[in-house]
Amino acid sequence: MKLNERSLAFYATCDSPADNSGFLYKRGERHTAYHRRWFVLKGNMLFYFEERDSREPVGVIVLEGCNVELCDSAEGFAFAIRFGGTKSRTYVLAAESQAAMESWVKSLSRASFDYMRLVVRELEKQLQEMRQGLAGGCGGTREPPGPWKPKPSGSEERLPALPSILPKENGCAVWNNVPGAQRPPDPSGCGGLDEEANPRPPPLPPRRRVSNNGEAASAGAGSPSTFCRLHEQYSREVARLRQDWQQRQRGPRP
Repeated sequence: MKLNERSLAFYATCDSPADNSGFLYKRGERHTAYHRRWFVLKGNMLFYFEERDSREPVGVIVLEGCNVELCDSAEGFAFAIRFGGTKSRTYVLAAESQAAMESWVKSLSRASFDYMRLVVRELEKQLQEMRQGLAGGCGGTREPPGPWKPKPSGSEERLPALPSILPKENGCAVWNNVPGAQRPPDPSGCGGLDEEANPRPPPLPPRRRVSNNGEAASAGAGSPSTFCRLHEQYSREVARLRQDWQQRQRGPRP
């Protein structure tokens, strides 16, 4: 596996968030002494530096095809990163506390792409089971959603046809205008349905006639002179009745 040192150094020191970071004690490959190093975990790469403010990492461990497990060591809170193969190296690390050791073991165990692949498969399995459960609960099995296909022309759903002319009563649309719905009878005899179950048309307005002088007048209304005569007649009668009532209130004269 070929790695670009400059790219790795930039990735290790860039501002991208780290999955875990902190001081660990690393046992040497030739000498069994432990050295305190600053470790940074990003993705499936574990970088370690001599100091926290170092510009370049001393080394990197690619966490693929390995197992993270606890081990017995002279240093407390120790764990090992073991790779498969007879000639593969085993990295022995030690934390400063029990909590730090558990945090690092958990982070390193979840860093590989193999672990992420297993998680994705498990989530896909759970999603498939949920879809099957929902399909069974709706009364039947459904096929998993696939690409969209146009429906045949014969299977299209048709909406109920609305009447071309909404029924009206006295020139106003009624609220319950659904065909076939029961409505209270109209006492005026207008509106409703005819013998063929069709809405009756509204009554026609009164016709207007044209007088000899060209002015339009209503067929049932009188002329202005007739209205004035009626007004004067009723005014006189009201005045007479009012005068009689006032005399009764005053009582008989002595």
